[in-house]
Order: sequence, then structure tokens, then C-alpha cells
Amino acid sequence: MSKPQDPKDPDIQGEGNYDATRRYDKAATDFVKSGKVEQAARDARPKNEAEAEALRKAEQEGKSHAKGEDPALRKGS
Repeated sequence: MSKPQDPKDPDIQGEGNYDATRRYDKAATDFVKSGKVEQAARDARPKNEAEAEALRKAEQEGKSHAKGEDPALRKGS
């Protein structure tokens, strides 16, 4: 029988790794505050039409596995 995991255990991974969540949240907040978001978005654009088409196909493939759009995405629109 396995023992319950202690949320303070540094070895917990996945959704139970609270320390990793805090580090990620801080890094994301720091990145937004850095002013580098617009440049990163420009750098992430497809380099050519073939790359853009590959991204569209990948998006459609992902959507084909989805159960549906999250209604929360439509709030306020």
C-alpha cells in the first residue's frame, strides 16, 4: 500500500510539484514584465508559407482529438 504524498516533499512531480509551479509562475511573470513578449511573438512567427501550413495542419490534428471548445474561452466576448 502506498503512503499519501506530502505536498512539501521536493520529489513530488506533476500536478503535485508546488515548488515547480511557483518557479514557473515567477518565471512567466518575470518574462512578461521584461518587455520581451512582443519580440518573442515576432520571433515565433512562421518563417515561410510551408511552415505556416504545417502549423495549421498540426492545429487541426490537435483539434480533431478535442472534446470541444472550453466554454470559458467565450466569456466576455
